[in-house]
Amino acid sequence: MTTAARAFALSHLDALESEAVHIFREVAGEFERPVILFSGGKDSIVMLHLALRAFAPAQPPFELLHVDTGHNFPEVLSHRDRLVAAYGLRLHIASVQEYIDRGELRERPDGTRNPLQTVPLNAAIEQHRFDAVFGGGRRDEEKARAKERIFSLRDEFGGWDPRRQRPELWNLYNGRHSPGEHVRVFPLSNWTELDVWQYIARERIELPDIYYAHEREVFARDGMWLAPGEWGGPRKDEPVEKRLVRYRTVGDMSCTGAVDSEAATVEAVISEITASRRTERGATRADDKLSETAMEDRKREGYF
Repeated sequence: MTTAARAFALSHLDALESEAVHIFREVAGEFERPVILFSGGKDSIVMLHLALRAFAPAQPPFELLHVDTGHNFPEVLSHRDRLVAAYGLRLHIASVQEYIDRGELRERPDGTRNPLQTVPLNAAIEQHRFDAVFGGGRRDEEKARAKERIFSLRDEFGGWDPRRQRPELWNLYNGRHSPGEHVRVFPLSNWTELDVWQYIARERIELPDIYYAHEREVFARDGMWLAPGEWGGPRKDEPVEKRLVRYRTVGDMSCTGAVDSEAATVEAVISEITASRRTERGATRADDKLSETAMEDRKREGYF
């Protein structure tokens, strides 16, 4: 590469950002009612940041949707609400608890509600007639997500069929879908956990404090540090102790584990991730350990 060419070459993060911005604009042009899944976690915060950048100085032409299990970390929900208010966005909340109260869903024996999100999610998509749903899934997280395209066609029940995946050559995306179907869109597909944190550092993106090392009451279960809560933990044989921990990913408290860490800054987190040999979900998500195909099975049923 010549000196002149290098001067105009995009950095790795610039290339990922450019791809994501292109995807957001492509969806805005192809679909009538897109929505962004927004939980207040780091990937959805980065996704919102990219959407804001894609349409600045105008507002993104998308609403937000959060499927609330009722067992989310309070500091994450508070951060979610602050961002929604700061940018003047509209947030729809689909509540798992409401479905349980109406008898349309039943609590699992293990208290985990992540698998219960599918029904409220698909109901909200149908109710609001969303035809494109942005998610923060990345291919490095889990093997089922590695098989999914950036534009992922879903049937009328929200289900995913790997055999219906479409080729995406030269960044050309096919959003065609039949009535009742919709498309899940993953702008961060080609990002890694390290890319996300490096982008957070570069853009000075604020995250909930839960992502940085802090002292917290936790107990050990299945090789993970879980937080006590109304979901049913801990059991009598699971003593609670205070440890210096942080969360690599956040979700339902009953299945999201913390990791021992002293990384209290973005730079320290990046150093920690660089040395890690386990993906964030592989290390801290019990719902992915239910079976060898847990994530793929849930996706076939309409999960994220």
